[in-house]
Amino acid sequence: MRTEHHPLLSPSLGTQRSITSFHFGPAGGSGGWPRKVYIQASLHAGEIPGMLVAHLLRQQFADLEARGLLQAEIVLVPVANPIGLAQQLHYQPQGRFDLASGENFNRLYSEPSAQVIPQLREQLTQDADTNRSLIRQALRKAIADEPVYTELQSLRQTLHLLALDADLVLDLHCDFAGEVHIYSHSEHWPLVEDLAAHLQCGASLLADEYGVMPFDEAIFLPWARIRAALPQFPVPFDSVAVTVELRGEGDVDYRLAGQDSQAILHYLTGRGVIAGEPVAPAPLPYPATPLSGSQTLIAPHAGVIVMRAELGSVVAAGDAIADVIDPIAGTTTTLHAGTDGMFYVFARHPYVVRGGTVAKIAGRHPLSERNLLGA
Repeated sequence: MRTEHHPLLSPSLGTQRSITSFHFGPAGGSGGWPRKVYIQASLHAGEIPGMLVAHLLRQQFADLEARGLLQAEIVLVPVANPIGLAQQLHYQPQGRFDLASGENFNRLYSEPSAQVIPQLREQLTQDADTNRSLIRQALRKAIADEPVYTELQSLRQTLHLLALDADLVLDLHCDFAGEVHIYSHSEHWPLVEDLAAHLQCGASLLADEYGVMPFDEAIFLPWARIRAALPQFPVPFDSVAVTVELRGEGDVDYRLAGQDSQAILHYLTGRGVIAGEPVAPAPLPYPATPLSGSQTLIAPHAGVIVMRAELGSVVAAGDAIADVIDPIAGTTTTLHAGTDGMFYVFARHPYVVRGGTVAKIAGRHPLSERNLLGA
């Protein structure tokens, strides 16, 4: 194992934070897919389950490397957001948004495809492997050359450059309360389905674009746009980036973390990253669905919320999902599913303000409303 420290820009006199990455296995891999894997945890710094999973993976990768069983390079960043981890307000962690700028730590990553396409038009060949290298070089230079003025910008740039040349990127998050679920590009599903199965994902949400440039989109979207702009060249589309939501914020324990780290190891073994006999996963609990089919149930007024359906259950349109109770007016509003699907996310707190998220349902058919990733 090799350890690297990546200093971030100092926001104030006498302070300095850094990103620490752990590196395992042979650079360049064995020639299959993936040759490099990048895993990071807790980019939203209040989402701790992934940090514990990464802690276990670090120990497991070190053991596998010592036994000569790693066949590809693995980069692990167990603490992806030291800025957010240090943000506390009245004893409450504030790890989703940067207090200095108000920006979401997992939004607004760089996507320089428009900048590099003119250059690549002159450089690309009819060999896909050569083009992969040329594209990665161009993207790396474009991102590295971007001016960085704040600590948050340097965090984004550091993480982006660590993951840029990985064939597989796993970004470990969690939701308020919910089932394990993932976000992936639609075309990458054949490479991701066995990961979802090993994790026993309650929902697998697929999209071609998210529209707000989170970390995973910034990894895969340049390739899609370069490929669309330069169809005369063979442009590979195998920089697979997946956001893995490890249940809810309170699901931090050794049993669940061990289960999740083992699922990731089984997936990597099946993909040839780890030498060993592949383990066949159990069938997916629920099939993959379009992200645009996910319905968010919003509180029509403030109040106490009480779950009516079982989290992780398959529901039908019209089923009661939750009640919102106004104890002053003495009224109860029942929120019903507007689509058939998997009830996969519930609110983090039993009190909700008007307009707050109460629940999410992964439906099989796109809805008329545009569904992004939220704030």
